Amino acid sequence: MGSLFENYEQQYAVLTADITAQIGLLRASTTKDRRQLISDIEKHVEEAQELLEQMDLEVREIEAAKKQRCRNKLECYRTELKRLTLEYIKARSFKQVGYESAEDVNDFRIGSDQKQRLLDNSERVERTGRKLDDGYRIVLETQEIGSQVLQNLHEQRETIQRSRNRLRETGEDLGQSSRLMNSMLMRAIQRKIVLYTVGVCFVVAIVIGLYLGFNKSN
Repeated sequence: MGSLFENYEQQYAVLTADITAQIGLLRASTTKDRRQLISDIEKHVEEAQELLEQMDLEVREIEAAKKQRCRNKLECYRTELKRLTLEYIKARSFKQVGYESAEDVNDFRIGSDQKQRLLDNSERVERTGRKLDDGYRIVLETQEIGSQVLQNLHEQRETIQRSRNRLRETGEDLGQSSRLMNSMLMRAIQRKIVLYTVGVCFVVAIVIGLYLGFNKSN
């Protein structure tokens, strides 16, 4: 991520160097080529503003150790672009009204739509940066809430899993108890059968004994 930010920095340096050179040419230009210079400068200023927006987005993805340093750089770049924008406005107005010095230009209030548009663009970049900061903060808060929700769901899942395991163990214990009870019941039935069998045999033996005794007495 850091290499991408550095790539933007290089592109921004080239753009600002071009803007600075073109502003110098604009101050000394003739009427014939001023329109092209103005068009080129405005185009480069817009490109520089777009680059600053891209750099602002990229700062959010940079690791925390480098983030503050990159933010400081970004603020310096914004300040520099504002300065270049004002220099461009002065250079354009200076030639338009035919003043002899830059001090005279400072006393002149420029009412052109182009000046207002460029200043509005600079303010828009700042507002966009603030909105992006707010949006990024909201994303972080949402991510934190989502992490908490996921953590709660994970804990609930573990609780349900433990309850399910306990139910399974309880079911196994009940199964063992049921088998033990069935085994005890079968042994009790077997004992009763043996007892009844012995009783019947005993009764039969008594009857036979009485019958034999009765026959002998006769």
